[in-house]
Amino acid sequence: MADYPRNGLRIRCEQGVHPEVKRACLEFAIWLRKEFEFSIRVVVYMKKDYQIKNKFTKELVSATFFAPFDKREEPNIRIATGDYRELFEENGQDDALAAILGSIAHEMGHYYQWIDDLELDEEGAENNREYMLDLYAQTREHP
Repeated sequence: MADYPRNGLRIRCEQGVHPEVKRACLEFAIWLRKEFEFSIRVVVYMKKDYQIKNKFTKELVSATFFAPFDKREEPNIRIATGDYRELFEENGQDDALAAILGSIAHEMGHYYQWIDDLELDEEGAENNREYMLDLYAQTREHP
């Protein structure tokens, strides 16, 4: 791999991801690129599954961040979106989409911890989630 990794943020949606989830995630990514720097490329893989397996602990989770030891390798994020229809029926479209975007924002917290050579911790990632979603919500509010 090159000494200077690519930069940026990419979203990859697996076939079968709900079209509304795909639209919302792509829109969120456009906003993220304008607001934040991605000095090492990170790809967010949107999965159609209800849960995905953490590659290291093997536990089933809704989202994961892969942090390579070597910064010349690109990290990635995987997000399970299979529960969107149930979330939609229980909480409505806005809250269902916010839950998925919140998972992306949480894992972005781990991305920035990794970039800054910090220990990956849940509290920091959760703070990042709240920060990003609050900022993003301000762009979504209608007068």
